[in-house]
Parts: sequence; structure tokens; C-alpha cells
Amino acid sequence: MIYDLSKNNCIANTFIAELRDEQIQKDAMRFRKNMERLGTFFAYEISRTLKYKEIETQTPLGTAKSQVLAQQPVLATILRAGIPMHQGMLSVFDQAESAFITAYRKTKKNGDFIIQMEHISAPDLEGKTVILVDPMLATGLSIVLCAKELINSYKIEKLHIVAAIASTEGVAHVKANLPKASLWLGAIDSEMTSKSYIVPGLGDAGDLAYGIKQ
Repeated sequence: MIYDLSKNNCIANTFIAELRDEQIQKDAMRFRKNMERLGTFFAYEISRTLKYKEIETQTPLGTAKSQVLAQQPVLATILRAGIPMHQGMLSVFDQAESAFITAYRKTKKNGDFIIQMEHISAPDLEGKTVILVDPMLATGLSIVLCAKELINSYKIEKLHIVAAIASTEGVAHVKANLPKASLWLGAIDSEMTSKSYIVPGLGDAGDLAYGIKQ
């Protein structure tokens, strides 16, 4: 399943427009806030697909029946760019456990790169719904590598992948390698540069949120 936010008229598209805007991007705090708000929006949308159970709550005047989550998802994030969206999701799934993954592009002398994954810190994911967040889904190599590492280590019940901006190539790569995963995307762009940056995209999400890395 692929959910493409850009095909729907809603306020969240305003967040994406501001994330792309090179003038608004100069305000790092606003950039982080828009990523956070987008995470909140996707958390709400994903919550509509989860399993619920009925409970009874005692109020001062009687008993009320409510539908609550049967199980909290686990929020998995690729550092460092994924932190703002992760925080937005955590504000909705406020009882959820979190997993953090360190992965980055390691560039070779000829300009090619590989995805280097160095560390995973995760709770028990056995039988859990996992929401994996990375703001930019370019080639799809990072998402697939990290997701497969989690899948090979745990029997995950359901995998959701969330990105603010994706490329058509990246989406195709994820679909081919993670056919059971659900994709939640803010927008899908058709081009990438020779260095595999999405066009028009928005630039380097990690640098825009936290400063240019050396």
C-alpha cells in the first residue's frame, strides 16, 4: 500500500511546501517544526489502520465505552535526519517504545557510495507493528537495508515506512525488496541528481535541521 499525501488536499501539504522553500529553510527551527508536524499527521493517518479494543472508563457520572489501541507501535528512526518526524509521531503514540538506527552514505574515491549501518538500539520487536521513519527516500537503499536488518532479527507483524519526500526510483526499490511494507509519503518526485539527491526534493534534511555536517 502506498499513501501519497500530495494527492489529497489537506493542511499537511502546506508543511511540505514550507519544507521545500529555500527561504523558509533558513529558519532551522521552523524546518524542524514542520517535520515534526508532518510526523504528527502521518501518525494520525497510520493510527486509523491499527487494531483497537473496547474498554470501559469510569467517569464522575457513569461508565463510558471507548476504542483504544490494542498494542502500541514501535517507532524506529534513522539518525539524524529522522529525529523531528520521530518526535511528531511520539507526540501521538505517546506510550510507544522507540528504536534508533545509525546509517549514512559512505562515499568512495570514485564518487560512488554505499550505505554504512553502524548501530541499532531497539526494544523487543517480536510481533510488533513497526513504523520506520526517514525523511528522504532517495535510492531506497538505506530504508531497505535497515528494514531488512530489523526483519531478520525479529518477527515483525507489520512494517510502515514514512518519508516526507520520495523518488520514484526509491519507491520502486522499496516495493521490490519490501513488498509487504506500507509506504506513507508526503510527495513523490520523479528525478534524482547524479549524486542521488531527489529533484526538486528539498536538499539535505539532516543539514537543514541540525547544521551542515563535516
